[in-house]
Formats: sequence, structure tokens, C-alpha cells
Amino acid sequence: MAVERVHLCPPLRPGGDVVTAFATMTLAATPTAAELMVALAEVADPEIPAISIVDLGIVHRAAVVPDGRIEVELLPTFVGCPAIDAIRLAVSERLATFGRPVDVSITFEVPWTSDRITAAGRTRLRESGFAPPAEPEEVRCPFCDSANVAMDSAFGPTLCRSLFYCRTCRQPFESFKAI
Repeated sequence: MAVERVHLCPPLRPGGDVVTAFATMTLAATPTAAELMVALAEVADPEIPAISIVDLGIVHRAAVVPDGRIEVELLPTFVGCPAIDAIRLAVSERLATFGRPVDVSITFEVPWTSDRITAAGRTRLRESGFAPPAEPEEVRCPFCDSANVAMDSAFGPTLCRSLFYCRTCRQPFESFKAI
């Protein structure tokens, strides 16, 4: 016997089965920008789960607007970033816990640069085997900290990373491109 949809309200997003009765629900206390950023710091980059989207520096703006919605603007690391849809969904799901509608948009108001990666983010990258952003001649091995490295390919698995090889510890590794 098949079970049919029993909800009368519209789904939260197209193709979703979770529904809400937003028009009749009471909004929770308004979260501050700092509370939104703390929540967003729990959203990991889908390609490098060791670093959050906040530490990666792709959260441009997060706020509760006058009509009660939470609006978030993200800066992609590159135009056409393959992870951006997964990040948008993860942000929406995490912020939905505040009991408010969430709008996540992509902006190019300011360009993302590798300078936006926080010090904590750079440490987490290194600890997970990624060299933090640097010019190719300044890249150091994240495993042994040697400068005796060679670029295998300027093109890594994504547009924002390059492939390197450490001649000292003989480990291959990826490095974020300095942008």
C-alpha cells in the first residue's frame, strides 16, 4: 500500500517534502548578525570539510531583514564554482533552525580573494593536508613545511587549487591558488 502526501501546506523548497505553515507560525527571537555567523561557522565547505565557509571567507553578508527573513550573500571562490549549490543548501538548512525563512544568494559585489581566508582557516587547511594560498614559488609542504616543492599542475580538481609534490617528504598535496 502506497502512502500519499498528507501535508496541506507547500514544501519549504521545490521537490522537498518538509512543509511549513509560515503564515501561521510565530517567529522566534530575532538572531543577531553574530549569532548568524556562529551558525554559519558550523557549515563546512563540501570540498574541504576541515574548513568552514566562514573561515574560507565566502560569507559576504548575513542579516535578518525587516520582514523577518534571514538573507545571506555568498562570494564564490571562482565563477562557476561547482560547490556553490551544495553550500547554498547547507546554509539554508543550518539557518532554518532559527525558525525564519532563509534566502541565500550569490554576489559578485566584491571579488573573493584568498586574503579572505582567516588565520584559523589557514591552520585548518594545513592540518588537513592543503597548502594555504601562496604564490607558486612560496608554497610550502603542509606535511613537513619544506619549501622543496614542485608544481605538478596549475590545474587541480577545482579551479581554485593547484597540485604540488614535496621533494623532501615525497607527499603530493594541493594548494589553494593565491588570488
